Amino acid sequence: MLYSLLISTRPRQWVKNVFVFPAILFSQHLFDVDYLLRSAWAALCFCLLSGAVYLLNDVMDRERDRVHPLKSKRPIAAGHVPLGAAVFTAVLLSFLSLWAGFRLNEGFGWVALTYALINIAYSIRLKHVVLLDVLIVASGFLLRALGGALAIQVFISTWFILCTFMLALFLATIKRRQELVALEERAVDHRSILEAYSLPFLDQMISVLTAATLVCYALYAIGVGDTTGVGTRMQWTIPFVLYGLLRYLYIAYHLGSGDNPTYVVWKDRPLQICGVLWLFASGFGVYSVP
Repeated sequence: MLYSLLISTRPRQWVKNVFVFPAILFSQHLFDVDYLLRSAWAALCFCLLSGAVYLLNDVMDRERDRVHPLKSKRPIAAGHVPLGAAVFTAVLLSFLSLWAGFRLNEGFGWVALTYALINIAYSIRLKHVVLLDVLIVASGFLLRALGGALAIQVFISTWFILCTFMLALFLATIKRRQELVALEERAVDHRSILEAYSLPFLDQMISVLTAATLVCYALYAIGVGDTTGVGTRMQWTIPFVLYGLLRYLYIAYHLGSGDNPTYVVWKDRPLQICGVLWLFASGFGVYSVP
């Protein structure tokens, strides 16, 4: 049962917590051990907290997950984990993560608590509210990025925060679209909110969010407004972001994937190479400027 509980916290999804680390990269503290340890602590807190959220969400959605071809294999939906054990573990992980978060930094602790409360509200009710469901999913990434900055007490650009939110909203919207395509007439049985969406509407949202993400990142990279300290060489990272967005659109529209962004990140080699090149280009852009 312990292994099934671990699987229920979805360790593969912990890759999302890398959104904690841009603050340390762009604040030029990447090679400072103390800052690295504090960022790692913050990421661990989000790993525990997101694990608790996934457990709660699987408990709430167990009946609907059973009609999904893949989610029906999740331990809670499949009956491999007792509900009592899942709820107890979720509460324990939440307590540990929030305690560790407030020990790290009070500001970070409040961000972590906000993340927990928003996701509890999402699991109970808000995932059934059109548009608000994808906005809340995207807010989780926004809070990670903000929490990463508060954990090490550094400034993070407003444009970068907006870009993070737009990117997360882009991914969440594609996820909804692909669920609608994959499940067809069973879509509503799995996720009732899908009844409120249509493919033309989601396609239009994706187009808007693609442009908004690129514009926000470009404004950040060229040093507009409060990003003047980031360094002018960051503009050379823009092509990697453009390619990443277009590659993800290709994966969704041509290859028919995209309903699980984490799976795409783990499996798509061109996207992985693009991410590594973006990291190198960003590191050069930030750390080569006196």
